[in-house]
Amino acid sequence: MMRFARGGFGMLAAAALALLCALQALAVLRMPPAFFPSQVTVTLAPGRSIELGRAELAAPQADPRHLRLRRDSAGRWFIASANGVQGLRVEHGTGEGVRTRSGSLALQAGQRFRLGAAQYTVESASDKLLRFGDGSHTWEYDGALLRRDGSAQGACPQSSPGQRLAGFWNRIMPAPLGLQRPLSFGGNLSCATTIGNPDAAAGSAGIAFADGLPTLFAASGVGRVPLLADIDGVPADLALRELPLAGVSALGVGRTRLLAAIEGDTLQLQPVSRVVLFADTRAELPDGVSWQWQARHPWHVPDGAPWAGAIALICGLLASLLAWRSAWRKQPALALRCGAGVALAISGFALLLAVRNGQAPGIAPTLLLAWAALWYGLHPRRPNAVLATGVLLLAGGLLLQLELGTAAADTSWMRHFQKTAAATTLGLGLVGLAGLLKTRRPASQAQVEWALLALACCAVAALLVQVGWGSETGVFDLQPVEFAKLALTVLTAHCIALGLGAGDARTASRKGTLLRWLRLASPALLFIVLLAVALVQVDDYSPLILLLVWGAAMLLAWSLAARQRLATAALCLLAVGVVGAIGLLRAADPGQIAHWNFYGERFLVWLDPAAHPHTGQQLLLGARAILEGGWMGADGVFGLAALGASAPDALAIPAVQDDFAPSFFLNRHGLGAALALWALQALFLCALLQAAVRAWLGAAGARDFRHAWQGRFRCFVLCGGAAFVFGHFLLSWGTNLSFFPIMGQPMSFLSAGGSHLLFFIFPLLGFGATSAYSIKEN
Repeated sequence: MMRFARGGFGMLAAAALALLCALQALAVLRMPPAFFPSQVTVTLAPGRSIELGRAELAAPQADPRHLRLRRDSAGRWFIASANGVQGLRVEHGTGEGVRTRSGSLALQAGQRFRLGAAQYTVESASDKLLRFGDGSHTWEYDGALLRRDGSAQGACPQSSPGQRLAGFWNRIMPAPLGLQRPLSFGGNLSCATTIGNPDAAAGSAGIAFADGLPTLFAASGVGRVPLLADIDGVPADLALRELPLAGVSALGVGRTRLLAAIEGDTLQLQPVSRVVLFADTRAELPDGVSWQWQARHPWHVPDGAPWAGAIALICGLLASLLAWRSAWRKQPALALRCGAGVALAISGFALLLAVRNGQAPGIAPTLLLAWAALWYGLHPRRPNAVLATGVLLLAGGLLLQLELGTAAADTSWMRHFQKTAAATTLGLGLVGLAGLLKTRRPASQAQVEWALLALACCAVAALLVQVGWGSETGVFDLQPVEFAKLALTVLTAHCIALGLGAGDARTASRKGTLLRWLRLASPALLFIVLLAVALVQVDDYSPLILLLVWGAAMLLAWSLAARQRLATAALCLLAVGVVGAIGLLRAADPGQIAHWNFYGERFLVWLDPAAHPHTGQQLLLGARAILEGGWMGADGVFGLAALGASAPDALAIPAVQDDFAPSFFLNRHGLGAALALWALQALFLCALLQAAVRAWLGAAGARDFRHAWQGRFRCFVLCGGAAFVFGHFLLSWGTNLSFFPIMGQPMSFLSAGGSHLLFFIFPLLGFGATSAYSIKEN
């Protein structure tokens, strides 16, 4: 009966995956024809100039008059912002090269600049300190801290807790360890790293250290106050400053990147990201501008793409594995599965590099690679509940990202699908290889502790790198916070497993050899660092709520395992109290909350988004999209008729590929399909908890202390992973449905893939897969 149930579950999961793959194929087949300019040619005679914008460059986020190209009498090319409303970026060198922003100027001693009626003179400038004054005060700025007349300025009244924490850190720490904070000009108050200027709005100009030099930046936007800087002894509007085009390899216009090459009287621009799609090959262009058209082809294969070389490597690897005469010769299925896992991992990594370099293949090859990874991960003959439900959720996320890509009017949206497919291929290949580790001898407790120590050090170092050189979106296109969540989960599981086994005589006798600080200090340190990063780097409090949800869930798991009934009851009452508090907040008066200093604006937007049309745009557009979806989707047939069709209204929701992906799902497929998704998400959480209970029962029945510790460790790792995933589900659905005053958390599996998939979800799936085998062995 058990064997029949497992076989039935595997067949049901395979049928569901086949259905999702069929929907993905249908979305690709129903894509309408689309064309985009593969090359923009600008012809300009010496002594002439031309202005280009959104229509001429096919750049969807550019201004109608974005940049001005000019050639002097000697034939040299120059580029500048056309009106200063939006800036532009220029790159020198190969790859992404050295970036220079228009409207910027490296400051030197004696340099003068004026904003409104205030004139500032630079007294000294180096790679460590900038000193300047306006005749009344003297300021010193080192990239992290601003001092006026020798004294550090206090925090601004409207500063968030994270900004206050960063300011306090910069005041007590040496300059090399300070958190980089740009200096800004404008407003009526001088505080923190802001210099007040009543003639200009806040943020009208700024100074930051770029490439080791203090650099002055002019603000862009409508209604800006001109920033006049002495250039060659003549005051000029810095936002309109011309830059030489010689040696420039690429331009950044809005979010469109164009490779640049000068050939005599012509400038060749090749758009490589975020290009407008057209239904036909017709466009009205001014004299001197021409386009070379290219059709969007599902089977497009770029020349010289890095992933193409990986295919040959994969074939050679598979051939060598099949011909390998070793102990695996008696297990050809195992050898083939191992070779397939390695091949998928290499292909996924190569595809990630191709997407990063703008050389990703078309939709069809990418989708075929993702299908291979999904079916490899499912393994219907030996179904694992955690892995099977995770694969189905991954397939659903790929379908949603594919729909976003086919529904968009520019090429950038398909990049989210390609990145998610690449991460899925890489991750499932590694998960499959992790499942084969059951054949190796388990590591000792001391080896695991040293590995956890290294994991904690790497996580803390990555978080410090993000704080020092990154932003809210991460550093180097990665999110170290996701890796830190994984490290926090396994470290905490190790400490709880040791604590619950403290009565074991064998463990008590090893007190001198265990890394005692690892039991207590490292999880607490990592938790504190995560809280600090959330406060400093993130402009909302959703990461704090996510960590609190995780902490409460881990406390509940510990109290149940330790049979602490009073603690269990207290946590349950706390959860009920939180739900009641949210209900009371929903009925609160916005006038009372307006005086809150702790993210009060977030609560005001949640209570009355119509009164905040700019900051409440996500909630308003998301609610409209959900209302249009109804029970059966906007098309009335659960999104089947809309596969491959455009959806301009839903795509207008900010961050719809990440935080507000559920809103697009509800709009396209309706509440009926959302119920099925909720059931699958609940099944995934139940599978994690079931594996945790089995690990706990295995530990309770183990006769060896090492097996007992391993069982407890697996149990609490799975509980911690389930807690974080539950937190992402809860906060994401609550944000999209306006249940919670929380913003900024993507939904696991459904949102655009990246660091969350690679650094948290796939390690969790791998751990769930290996735990199933290890439980049987113990």
